[in-house]
Amino acid sequence: MIKFLARLSRDAKGATAVEYGLILALVFLAMLGGITAFGQAAIEVWMRISNAYTSVS
Repeated sequence: MIKFLARLSRDAKGATAVEYGLILALVFLAMLGGITAFGQAAIEVWMRISNAYTSVS
C-alpha cells in the first residue's frame, strides 16, 4: 500500500486530470452564462414583437 501511495504521489497524470476537469468546469460555466444571457435577450425580442403585433391588431 505504501508503494502504491508513493507511486501515486509521483504520478503527474492525476494532476493533469484535475487541471483538465477545472478547465472543463470553467468552460461549462462560461457557456451557461452565455446561453442564459442569449435566452434573456431572445425573450425580450419576442416580447417586443408580440406587444407590437398586439397593439396593431
